[in-house]
Amino acid sequence: MADLLPPLLITCGLLAAVAGFALLARHVRRRGTAGAGVAAALASWEEAYRVTSYEAYVEVRAQAERQTPVLSPDGHWRPGGYKARSSHLRRLLRRRR
Repeated sequence: MADLLPPLLITCGLLAAVAGFALLARHVRRRGTAGAGVAAALASWEEAYRVTSYEAYVEVRAQAERQTPVLSPDGHWRPGGYKARSSHLRRLLRRRR
């Protein structure tokens, strides 16, 4: 039994560390606290070890920067949606009476 204790402790410690990192990753993704530092670190890692993936990432970012925003054919967006337009019409009709 004493022979199994050190590998068991190492395994439990390793599992605890992996679980901690998984919880930290979930927290960072939910809160958006990763920031530019993590993005830059991951980009440099991708550039070093995954060259084709990094090239695709650079190309996608370049395409996103080149695109111009397209206006909606429905006009400007209103926070209330359809009801915002009808309530605006109701206010105009009330003023005319």
